[in-house]
Amino acid sequence: MSIKDGMNYAPKGKPQPVVQPGDFVFAATALDHGHIYGMCNGLIEAGATLKWVYDPDPQKIEQFVKQYPQVKVAPSLEAILNDDAVKLVAGAAIPCERCALGLKAMDGGKDYFTDKAPLTTLDQLAAAKAKAAATRRKYAVYYSERLHVESAVFAGQLVCDGAIGRVIQTLGMGPHREGTGRPDWFYVKKHFGGILCDIGSHQIEQFLFYTGNHEAQVVAAQTNNFAHPQYPEFEDFGDAILKGKNGASGYFRCDWFTPTGLSTWGDGRLTLLGTEGYIEIRKYIDITRQEQDVVYLVNKEGEFRYPVAGKVGFPFFGELILDCLNRTENAMTQEHAFKAAELCVRAQMLANGVQE
Repeated sequence: MSIKDGMNYAPKGKPQPVVQPGDFVFAATALDHGHIYGMCNGLIEAGATLKWVYDPDPQKIEQFVKQYPQVKVAPSLEAILNDDAVKLVAGAAIPCERCALGLKAMDGGKDYFTDKAPLTTLDQLAAAKAKAAATRRKYAVYYSERLHVESAVFAGQLVCDGAIGRVIQTLGMGPHREGTGRPDWFYVKKHFGGILCDIGSHQIEQFLFYTGNHEAQVVAAQTNNFAHPQYPEFEDFGDAILKGKNGASGYFRCDWFTPTGLSTWGDGRLTLLGTEGYIEIRKYIDITRQEQDVVYLVNKEGEFRYPVAGKVGFPFFGELILDCLNRTENAMTQEHAFKAAELCVRAQMLANGVQE
């Protein structure tokens, strides 16, 4: 795991298995984004058995097998889909190709677990919704900045416990480091979907979760290319304002301007304003103490600092496994996953002046 490189940032936690070996078999494919490693780590730590991997690029396969030597290399995606033992297909395809892969997986009788952003157009959203309804398969999404971050998990527990009352506003900052060696598709908008659709997806999903909204609208959105004239389609800055059906509001900013002097790939933070206090989540670094996963809480009881790295775990993955086995929705509802995806696309469309 590299803390300097966001594309290959793959958290590892303590094993918290919810099933026995072999009880939940999954396969990995479409290794275009390094998030596939975080997705697989989380599932394996929760007890899942990684059986197959497939990608047309032998170099990606070689790197993957080094990380997971127990995996078997499948000759094709069809071989995975034809294996009745496989319950779930995990993929981190190029963003514009994630929906098509999901449709194939669901048609093959598998639940689907994709990297964010799970899709890039409203047409893809409609196709994914229709396929999920027709097949009753899951289209789960790796919104990692909440699901695979212990401070974000802990903050969610504080909110559920009523530590700050009702959350009425979120303020999110999602800076990322561009680094070197990005693939060509990273700079082409039709492939990555735009900055608000791509890395903005984390912020939008968090707004819905922490404010308890099932419906919301994008009030304002903008993007820009400040420092990449060589890539005219690339957006290195974006921000947006959201309003939930329950009245809560949210603002977020995402960018590709993490300075080289920062010891991690991005100083991601989230502030939650409640009716009875506020929480600040310093996810990847608290620059005052060079510490990861720190939560600050201020409420009527006082001021509190919680360093939670290694103390909370990542319950999403175990819940997802059990949801797939039991056909429940405890990890994340399908409605929530699709609503976040929809708002990401709508924010991007608004910023780019695109009409439906």
